[in-house]
Amino acid sequence: MLAGLNLAEVFWLACAGLALDAAFGEPRCAHPLVAFGRLADWIESRFNRAAGGAVECRLYGVFALLAAVGVPVSAAATATYAPAWAAAPVSVAALYLAVGAKSLWQHAQPIEAALAAGDLDRARALGARIVTRDLREAAPPAVARAAVESALENGNDAVFAALFWFALAGAPGVIAYRLVNTLDAMWGNKTARYLHFGWAAARLDDVMNYVPARLTALTYALLGNTRTGLACWRAQARAWESPNAGPVMAAGAGALGLELGGAARYYGQLEQRPRLGIGNTPGAADIGRALRLVFAGIAAWIAALGLAVLALSAFWNNHA
Repeated sequence: MLAGLNLAEVFWLACAGLALDAAFGEPRCAHPLVAFGRLADWIESRFNRAAGGAVECRLYGVFALLAAVGVPVSAAATATYAPAWAAAPVSVAALYLAVGAKSLWQHAQPIEAALAAGDLDRARALGARIVTRDLREAAPPAVARAAVESALENGNDAVFAALFWFALAGAPGVIAYRLVNTLDAMWGNKTARYLHFGWAAARLDDVMNYVPARLTALTYALLGNTRTGLACWRAQARAWESPNAGPVMAAGAGALGLELGGAARYYGQLEQRPRLGIGNTPGAADIGRALRLVFAGIAAWIAALGLAVLALSAFWNNHA
């Protein structure tokens, strides 16, 4: 383990961070990511040279990325050298603020409830809060599909990738991941303004998500229909535009026995996306199934980490 943490410490600190998230969810006011978003906007307004050449704009994007992420990560790294009584709360707080398991449930489950009650207008409005596609005229299956896709993809982005980087590099790792992921969401759009400026943030997010996304895909497959999940991952993931969302969503769709992807409307344009998974068209109940798959994965990761701690402890006791 990096950042001065051993495996047992990672386990207990991760449990504490997840427990805080389960109890309180995201802070309703003064969330540090809100302040970071304002800082990122300020930095972008001063560094972005969208009117310049591609190389120049990308270079300024690299500088902007380092300016936005460098200070918080350096501060977290410095805190890890404090005494344990001071460093541990920093680590727990970092994971708590980076992970979003309860938020994922709070945003997706009401869509299931609205669809089940036949309140399509409410389901569309709730869905529009978590996806960028246009759901104003979407039929119930399209709303359910959007919610299932969001649950599966954000299971990686908001939960498993954060846990991975926390286990690997403690508070500095999970903070770096969450901030880069946030910058990718803000600067990674392929518009004229961000096409080159956001290149560094988008590519770094791809790199930091590469291993976690494949561990997430494996988790989904193992906890659902394993054979179908793995087959869909192998056959379909490469067709998806995102190199990391493809494996996650293909494996998740196959594990759940659902067909995802397909037509979706973005910014007034209908896009024909590749098909992912195989099986039924998503319905309201499948949103809950996707959420339960994510939460079963969290339990499995924590259980695996706990078993690793016990195995390592037994090994050292037998060789002491």
